[in-house]
Amino acid sequence: MALAVQTEPGGEFWGWAGRTLGAPARTAAGTPVWLRLVSAPADKASGKLWEGASDAQAAFGDLDGRRPALLGMYEAVGDATAYRAELSARVDEPVLSDDPILQHELQLPDTWWNDLAGTLEKVAAAETDRVAVRQQYMDRVIPEFIRIPAPAATRWTTAHADVHWANLTSAPLRLLDWEGWGSAPEGFDAAILYAYTLLQPDTAARVRAHFPVLGTSAGLAAEATACAQLLQTVARGDNTILEAPLQNWARTLRGRSH
Repeated sequence: MALAVQTEPGGEFWGWAGRTLGAPARTAAGTPVWLRLVSAPADKASGKLWEGASDAQAAFGDLDGRRPALLGMYEAVGDATAYRAELSARVDEPVLSDDPILQHELQLPDTWWNDLAGTLEKVAAAETDRVAVRQQYMDRVIPEFIRIPAPAATRWTTAHADVHWANLTSAPLRLLDWEGWGSAPEGFDAAILYAYTLLQPDTAARVRAHFPVLGTSAGLAAEATACAQLLQTVARGDNTILEAPLQNWARTLRGRSH
């Protein structure tokens, strides 16, 4: 293989809808790495999702150790399908949840929360022309699912855009899966994390405590977008366990919009 790695037995992980396949591997020198394979029709093998990891490497590097560095890539095309192999530093620490939705309360120290907040602040400060959340999307889904006009975003910042519990480790903190990052309303990462924490009130309260933009006028656009986005997935038959708390959140957002 062009990247000269040997996969290890077991541990394969299929991504959403089988679009990606990840596996532990080792280089010829024995260095543990992570191999990620992604495929797409050749005429669609470009753009935000295809370039996410390489763009993140250029923008952030390893983000002071919080992001697995991209070590190499290889691309090929066959039968009108494009394939990309990405080799990254391996993260051996387990993620905090096998499911993006937090299924049990977590007892994480303040240092972990401070590290996460600091990491997302560094991400937010980065300049990019990538877009994670489009205004047109907000204008469409917020009225549909929150039943208010889309709040104006007072500030747009750079977001990881998929901060959930299956993309986070604890000791040390690592933030995984940089496929969809880009600009979003201020506070979007915190709002997404809060959405995936709604079943665990104690941990959800800690999200709000460590990300005070939530609950403010500046954070309303991000919260409404995150809530609408998850309600849209519920309407499609995913994340149905979150429907009731998301509807409660939507009612709160409606009250704040007046």
